[in-house]
Amino acid sequence: MFASARRARYTGRVHRRAVISWVGLCLLLLLPACAPRAVRPSVPSVPAVPAVPGGAEDLARRYLDAWARNDVAAQRRVLVDAPADFDAQHARWRQDLGVVASRFERLELESEDGATAVMKFHGVHTLRGLGEWEVESRLRFERRGQRWSLRWTPEVLHPALRSGDRFGRTRSWGPRAALLDAKGHPLTVPGEVIRVGVLPGRVKDRAAVASVLQAQLGVDPVKVLAALNVASIQPEQFVAFIDVRPERYQQVRSALAPVPGIFFRKKLARLTPAEGFAAHTLGRVGEVTAEALQVLGPLYQAGDVVGLSGLERAQERTLAGRPSGEVRLLRRSGGSELLQRFDGEPGRDVRTTLRMDVQAAAEAALMDVTRPAALVAVDTATGEVLAVASRPLGEAPHRALSGRYPPGSTFKVVTAEAVLANGLKPDSRVDCPLEVTAGRQRFRNFESEVLGTTTLRRAFALSCNTTFIQLAAKLDRRALEDAARRFGFGVGYDVGLPSPGAAFPEPRDDAERAADAMGQGRVLVTPLHMATVVAAASSGVWHAPRLLADAEAGPEARLSPGTPEPLRDLMRAVVKEGTAKSAASVAGLMGKTGTAEFGLTVPPETHAWFIGVRGGMGFAVLVEGGGVGGRVAVPLAVRFLQALDAATVLSFKDDAS
Repeated sequence: MFASARRARYTGRVHRRAVISWVGLCLLLLLPACAPRAVRPSVPSVPAVPAVPGGAEDLARRYLDAWARNDVAAQRRVLVDAPADFDAQHARWRQDLGVVASRFERLELESEDGATAVMKFHGVHTLRGLGEWEVESRLRFERRGQRWSLRWTPEVLHPALRSGDRFGRTRSWGPRAALLDAKGHPLTVPGEVIRVGVLPGRVKDRAAVASVLQAQLGVDPVKVLAALNVASIQPEQFVAFIDVRPERYQQVRSALAPVPGIFFRKKLARLTPAEGFAAHTLGRVGEVTAEALQVLGPLYQAGDVVGLSGLERAQERTLAGRPSGEVRLLRRSGGSELLQRFDGEPGRDVRTTLRMDVQAAAEAALMDVTRPAALVAVDTATGEVLAVASRPLGEAPHRALSGRYPPGSTFKVVTAEAVLANGLKPDSRVDCPLEVTAGRQRFRNFESEVLGTTTLRRAFALSCNTTFIQLAAKLDRRALEDAARRFGFGVGYDVGLPSPGAAFPEPRDDAERAADAMGQGRVLVTPLHMATVVAAASSGVWHAPRLLADAEAGPEARLSPGTPEPLRDLMRAVVKEGTAKSAASVAGLMGKTGTAEFGLTVPPETHAWFIGVRGGMGFAVLVEGGGVGGRVAVPLAVRFLQALDAATVLSFKDDAS
């Protein structure tokens, strides 16, 4: 007699009583107070049942609310004659399926005969590592006196479940897709590494083990000794310390193998073209961490191999795709029944803007640099990142993209653009005294240089601080800030990996404006951004950098009309006759050196910079605390370009053959 009742809507996210028509509600709960409205003359025999909280719909709502909260005790309190193993059955259901959350979206009366009733509900269960599983199931009620009671049966969990049955599941990932270079060549391929570790029970001299691992592979001896001192470690338990590529293993094996306790294991891995190749940018893969699980969400589970850093992490969902799997009902009598199939998706390759030859040259340039350093190259016409390398390889900060430093005299490219836009020419006469005063603060030239009256070209080539402080003071108060904006300072952009860009805060006074003019003060940049600055000085247009080939182009800005050609003139002078003349033999090279002060020591420490452009490629070289840009960064720039030229010649020969 309840066949005509309207559906009751239920949602587990907003715990409210479902809206039911007066007719449906009175019929469902059998409320006598509603009888004058709800009972039609054609059905005068409807029994009168008191309006009590034990109504069927109310019981159903309370049960499903408790289920959505994973409050098994509250679920059990709603039931009549709950099975003795009710808690255990629910725990087994949750464990077997990997349920991490449940919600219930609708509730409707399916049947009622006066003594019993059945309500159908729609459940959505999130299964860890697989996704959402939707189930239409039932709650069964029986009337006891004047009340409805909810009796639990296995079909509450699934309509096909019977006593003694269990649930099972399978899950698997497809092959991980590759990171590609700009031409579509793979930068990551499956391969094999050698895991170096120890068997504690075979170690005779712990200090000797720690010493040789440090000497041959750079493993922290404190880490080795701490691992070997763990009380719970088993004598024959392999304790891994580092994975090395086969070529590296061959180099160190003769030194490691004779030491008692050191052993090796082969392991499948994801390899780049060479050890350390674009290591910070491409990133690494490994077993998912607890922190990564929180970020990646319920599609992932413990034990999954995921991207842990770099583009492997940033592009995880694209590279990994989706896992496939099944939910099955395992019959007590044997056999199984497929309940749900989750169709996985293959990972998709991600094409970067990196060029294999340019990246290899960047790695070669920084190969034996012991200080923290970075080298970035970009396409002057597009802002696409051609190469990006950071050192040391074993440290997490990606200095090339995320490190922020004062740019020092490399910022004079920006100041020069501002004064050129104001009417000066490379041959304009300017003064370069030993020192000047701005805002009651004295500023001196580096190494006490004095040029006297000279040209803008020569002052730029020899990086005269006092010249540019004086010139900036004559500009409109916002002219320098506007020029910085044209070079992307203060502009947000998405590279594809975290990178904060460049900052040029509004100067607080004349002294800070003077410091800003020579790249000190509060001006901060990343090596990546300075590569875009020198690229813009050459091309006339600043392009936001990007690492992903299929990403939309970011913001851009055009330099002041008429300034690119004289800027190129100034940057050529730096190489031909100025602070970078040690690179004069490199054909077509233009650029600017920088020696940026930092810290509180007297005299202050300095970062070594060189930003350069050649043949449609802008690049920046930074050595943290390296000293003088012309003496430290310029030689690395030369090495970079020579390695690139050698690779180009080799490639040409290969193509010709």
